[in-house]
Amino acid sequence: MLFTEDTIGEFFEKQVEKAPEKDFIVYPDRNLRFTYKEFDERVNLLAKGLLSIGVGKGDHVGIWARNVPDWLTFMFATAKIGVVLVTVNTAYKSHELDYILKQSDMKALAIIDGFRNVDYVDTIHELVPELRTQERGKITSKEYPYLKHVIYIGPEKHRGMYNTNELMLLGKHTPDEELIKVKKTVSNRDVVNMQYTSGTTGFPKGVMLTHRNILNNGFYIGDRQDFTEKDRLCLPVPLFHCFGIVLGVMALLTHGGTLVMLEIFDPLLALAAVHKERCTALYGVPTMFIAELNHPMFDMFDLTSLRTGIMAGSPCPIETMKRVVKDMHMTGITSVYGLTEASPGFTQTSVDDPLEIRVSTVGKKMENCEVKIVDIETGETVGVGEPGEICCRGYNIMKGYYKMPEKTAEVIDEDGWLHSGDVLTQDENGYYTVVGRLKDMIIRGGENVYPREIEEFIHAMPEVRDVQVVGIPDEKYGEIVVAFVIPEDDVDLKEEDVRDHAIEKIARYKVPKHVFIVDEFPLTASGKIQKFKLREQGVELLKKKLEEEPEL
Repeated sequence: MLFTEDTIGEFFEKQVEKAPEKDFIVYPDRNLRFTYKEFDERVNLLAKGLLSIGVGKGDHVGIWARNVPDWLTFMFATAKIGVVLVTVNTAYKSHELDYILKQSDMKALAIIDGFRNVDYVDTIHELVPELRTQERGKITSKEYPYLKHVIYIGPEKHRGMYNTNELMLLGKHTPDEELIKVKKTVSNRDVVNMQYTSGTTGFPKGVMLTHRNILNNGFYIGDRQDFTEKDRLCLPVPLFHCFGIVLGVMALLTHGGTLVMLEIFDPLLALAAVHKERCTALYGVPTMFIAELNHPMFDMFDLTSLRTGIMAGSPCPIETMKRVVKDMHMTGITSVYGLTEASPGFTQTSVDDPLEIRVSTVGKKMENCEVKIVDIETGETVGVGEPGEICCRGYNIMKGYYKMPEKTAEVIDEDGWLHSGDVLTQDENGYYTVVGRLKDMIIRGGENVYPREIEEFIHAMPEVRDVQVVGIPDEKYGEIVVAFVIPEDDVDLKEEDVRDHAIEKIARYKVPKHVFIVDEFPLTASGKIQKFKLREQGVELLKKKLEEEPEL
């Protein structure tokens, strides 16, 4: 039996009744606080405002924004009225936005001013020039026939757009009965969220997730961290994908705790937020934790309130995990393995697991779902310790990719198993270990090389801060192993140091043929390392290297 069969709106309102005056959301850098009750009132105003401009059940509303306070207002307001929230990656530019506006059949898009070097207001005016000439709320766009509204998140006014203040005002003048009526029509099997996969292979696909998917997965993720209403979670990861929404917001909501939010990740702000708000949990991808640990002001902050959290999103270096436990007091840190298509959790470690298990595995399978590892060629379940593709079946599996039935059929088989494309092993105690992605696996002269194994090995060198291993094409071997290494500060690390260390300790075919010393890795907006870009860089760097030092 699942934890809940409520919709997100129903569950949230029950939590409001339990602890109306408890902090739900805190932005410590601007001293902004919403209690459960205050936030619910704001959500209801926005929900009614959306209804008043003709946005209702089944419609798709996009949000293209940093973790601004009203990001979550939109999330809960759309959930209450049966609207599908389409989350747009903050790093997207006009080409990607054009694709998502069309593919998702978006009726409304909520935006902020911009992010980094992208001006969102200019971008949307460039794509939808009709905004400048047509009455707001009545857009008729040749390129985007579904699009009727653009909403600016904030008080500023822009031609052709509503802003959130105006929608709240419209909500004040809309009878509560309209909201009550539509809430009764929403089912927990309805799609509540659509997130686009990164699209490193082919076009991005809209993953359709339901209330039931993400609310329950969030609960089990919070349970593995022993969350209670006393927990205060510092959440510096973006809300536009599952790490933020499910591992963060849903895990916290289902246990009645407090969200301590950051608009964008900054290691100093994250450390200060934990210190100021006495956070008990902290999330991040490995690069975020590395940035925090290596910040020159790290020692100024009191992090003793921390006890748990999640490091996930990409393989977690064992040495980094150990430092987080020792120096950040996160003795109960966990890691989650999963995919957006599984809402996202397949497996997770628990605060009760021994440290060596938590730093070397991704834990046991999540509650109320099935997990198996199959041979990549035959599809047969493999034995203990044997690598294979991990698959999952259960309540957490997506409804499918939006308007892509053939792509859905490629990843969900006839028996309902979601095929991950990831290679893992399972030990005799049920703990899973990530070996690599099928497409990340390097095949060198017929030998299978799993990047994770080599990364862990090199990462143990005290001079190495971070490392990523990829395969690049080679005429002789098919592929060769290449390592990108970020050294520790003030360390003069050379390629031969890494290679000499490896030659002594690991099989020759696993030793990186080339090592490139770099300052940073290419990242997605959510902090994941883009291995395909590293592969491209490796090809270029090797070409340059061979031109400068021709091999004899």
